[in-house]
Amino acid sequence: MSGGKPRDKAFVMNWIRRNSPTREELLESRFVKPFAHRVAHSHLWRFTRTSVRRGTALGLFVGIFFLIPGVQILGVALLALPFRANIPIGAAMTFLSNPLTTPLILAASVWLGNVLFGLRTNVSDLYVLYDEGASFIEWWHWVTANAGPTLLGGIAGLFVISVVSAIVGYILASVIWDNWIRLRWRRKIRRARDQRLESSTSDPAAG
Repeated sequence: MSGGKPRDKAFVMNWIRRNSPTREELLESRFVKPFAHRVAHSHLWRFTRTSVRRGTALGLFVGIFFLIPGVQILGVALLALPFRANIPIGAAMTFLSNPLTTPLILAASVWLGNVLFGLRTNVSDLYVLYDEGASFIEWWHWVTANAGPTLLGGIAGLFVISVVSAIVGYILASVIWDNWIRLRWRRKIRRARDQRLESSTSDPAAG
């Protein structure tokens, strides 16, 4: 049973290392270089309870709200200092929004925006306008009456999803970290107890 836990932790850490840039790679980025003195702080790369859960929340928020890969990691790097978040964790979390999940995220954000603002966009109107060769005024009316509000609703829905994901990620990271620390202490206590038992059984005076 206990042998599976270290493998699980190693799998998670290997995934984080594969999906997050090293400090050197990040500092060499032309976008990050002007802020290198801020991003290079060692506490932004340490794995502590506070930095890990903040990095998880920051990475989920930036990764979902800003769906452009380069912007995601840059955003995490620049926001990590004021939030004192772990950069590797934050950068790795941005990869949860990827080409497979992005369409689902966008669809959910538009749906949520429609629910929040009561928008009902009829996409078929777009095809009608195109087929009938609509004038500029007719196109402008469609944009302001349908596309514009839907875009704003989608952005609002995306923001809500990003915030909720960040909160859920923060809570889960706290729970996982606490359980991991608890398991570490249990293993240390069990190891110390086993060592005492071994020393007592191997001691001739004890017999």
